[in-house]
Amino acid sequence: MLITLLKSKVHRARVTHAEREYEGSCAIDGKVLDLAGIHSYEQIHVYNIDNGERFITYAIRAEDGSGIVSVNGAAAHKAKPGDQMIICAYVTLEQSEAQNFKPKLVYLDERNQVTRTRRNIPVQAA
Repeated sequence: MLITLLKSKVHRARVTHAEREYEGSCAIDGKVLDLAGIHSYEQIHVYNIDNGERFITYAIRAEDGSGIVSVNGAAAHKAKPGDQMIICAYVTLEQSEAQNFKPKLVYLDERNQVTRTRRNIPVQAA
């Protein structure tokens, strides 16, 4: 049986640009992509914390270390500069592979600089 799991998460990315006329969909600082294990042209799910919009698009590489998170094309209608987003990629694995799988989690500050990485999300307390 196959199961779909969270592969990567970029937490609290801030939108730096919203470019309706730009080719490509969501440009993300290349160093952040590498840390998260997200490939150029890979499908990503984007969750806008500020306005509740959720959409699926694909990642493109922005300049390494630039802090860029640019929402482009039609997706630019769903976010504006300054909005905070969660960017996720998923993977489908055999259930046996899923037992030991750990996602790559990348946490950003208000300038889209990496503050920490993790391989698990802490248990939520009541």
